[in-house]
Amino acid sequence: MSVTGCIVAAAVAALAGVGASAGREDAAMAPPETEVLRTLRKGHPRLLADAARFAQLRQAVASDPYLKPRYEALRAAGDRLLGEPPSEYVIPDGLRLLATSRRVLDRVQALAFLYRMDGDRRWAERAWAELHAAAAFRDWNPRHFLDTAEMTHAFAIGYDWLHDFWTPEQRAELRAAIVEKGLKQALGTRRGHMWWSRANHNWNQVCNGGLGMGALAVADEEPEVAAQILHDALASLPRAISQYGPDGAWAEGPGYWHYATMYTVAFMAGLQSALGTDFGLSAIPGFSRCGLFLIHTIGPSGRSFNYADAHEGTVRSAEMWWLARRFRVPGYGWYARAHSPGNVLEILWYDPSIPTVRPRGLPLAFRFRKAEVAAMRTAWGDRNAVWVGLKAGDNKANHSHLDLGSFVLEAGGVRWAVDPGSDDYNLPGYFGLQRFSYYRLRAEAHNTLVYGPGAAPDQDARAVCSIVDFGRKGGAWTAGVDLAPAYAGKVEAAHRQVTLRDDGRVTVRDTMRAAVPVDAWWFMHTGADIALGANGREAVLTRGGRRLRVTIAAPAGAAIAVMDAAPLPTSPNPPMQSRNAGLRKLAIHFPATASLDLTVEMALEPSSARAPGRTPGAPR
Repeated sequence: MSVTGCIVAAAVAALAGVGASAGREDAAMAPPETEVLRTLRKGHPRLLADAARFAQLRQAVASDPYLKPRYEALRAAGDRLLGEPPSEYVIPDGLRLLATSRRVLDRVQALAFLYRMDGDRRWAERAWAELHAAAAFRDWNPRHFLDTAEMTHAFAIGYDWLHDFWTPEQRAELRAAIVEKGLKQALGTRRGHMWWSRANHNWNQVCNGGLGMGALAVADEEPEVAAQILHDALASLPRAISQYGPDGAWAEGPGYWHYATMYTVAFMAGLQSALGTDFGLSAIPGFSRCGLFLIHTIGPSGRSFNYADAHEGTVRSAEMWWLARRFRVPGYGWYARAHSPGNVLEILWYDPSIPTVRPRGLPLAFRFRKAEVAAMRTAWGDRNAVWVGLKAGDNKANHSHLDLGSFVLEAGGVRWAVDPGSDDYNLPGYFGLQRFSYYRLRAEAHNTLVYGPGAAPDQDARAVCSIVDFGRKGGAWTAGVDLAPAYAGKVEAAHRQVTLRDDGRVTVRDTMRAAVPVDAWWFMHTGADIALGANGREAVLTRGGRRLRVTIAAPAGAAIAVMDAAPLPTSPNPPMQSRNAGLRKLAIHFPATASLDLTVEMALEPSSARAPGRTPGAPR
């Protein structure tokens, strides 16, 4: 077995329980529409939990030391919500009702759950105000179908969990809204035009999952439309779920991993609770390992590797509890407890029998194939550990930036090498032809290389790059990327090698060969204060009482400069885009060069390194 293969095998063995499910090859299969509802559980509630489960939870939230404070916080939030007005139909950007749909879902889920817990009519009455107002909306904005799907999900929970509270007239109103404003928007003449049903990214899971929950809620009263929706969802979802294979990674980044996985898990859980089966969806190869991706791509500080349009914040994932229960993976419970979302789904899916300590043997580094992302660290459970994330992959993936070869770096509890993140989704052409005219989406806004002359885009927008060298070598972890496809037509060969030594030193080596001399730039973005050395070959970054020394080890004559986090003079610079306040970048420039062999070393200065400590709430 190769070094990489051994590492993957060790990781799977360390996360006990993954191997048993991950090896299954049985594919999910959509049953005929006439059969899909054959095992429907009659009565309500039947989505995510039944009456018996809610009865168990009533006891648990009163006594379990983990659940009790979370339930009390939920009640306090519910009390505040009682005085809030219902949501209104607002599309602030002219396109999305999504913020309203999510607000309705969060509110209804919390209020309906509180009613199931204590029977207080105030919760149900306030939920009705929310649902009644949204039922009267002129539509649920089907042109941006995420909005429709999430609103349908909200109504499904409200209809199902509060079914015994509603009058027949209220049920009829909610059911009509689910069917007419939700389910039927994906059927009839529209059925063949739902592009998201053929997608392999988060839109597939969110749209199918939200509609699927609506179908399960009204399946006994509206069996024909429900069966169509469920059949279509079961036929469509494997396209997206298969993207987790083979190692559980997600090409859209950790933030969109959460969005996609939350809806995938909610629908699987809804199928199980309402029909007794998820029709093999959770057995699709790679899905059982998806929690491993989240564990590795969150740095010691708790912040994520925010490649693509992902955010840098901590991913607080209730679905990790469900994954832990489904696949019996103790490492998933360890992460879920450390990064608690404190929401209804966490209470529903929490299982006190799941071990919540870090499993022994969890590797310090992992390469995720297909998504082509690597993460390496010096220690687990130490907020001061050194951690590096390296991105290769596919520039065509949904939400991608031109970020092949980019890295992020943490050491001493500080994020030194920063990804600026996404820009405003409402910028003209952000998801269209102007996407790569915006700085934050271009290679020059990432911690990678730009080979010129400068022209848009600065990497090939169609490029796919692989991690070609990953493993453990001589007291260090190393990961290499073949970057030649990213600069097709500009260079003949390009390679980046990132090495993390056991003592915490990081080395980034870049080599390049071109038939015709090119303008070469090396960039690293940071929010730290920067002081350049007198010889021009080093920079000292300072932040939070720590100092990171960045040194050019080779070649002789190269120098570090400091630049604004802004486009090069030869690059597009459209108006309205973010100006990246608080960020600057280290730059190394090689004008008109046909070859490059650049080595940059980074090390935390010993005098600035604090004694190892644990981030409050971080995994131990």
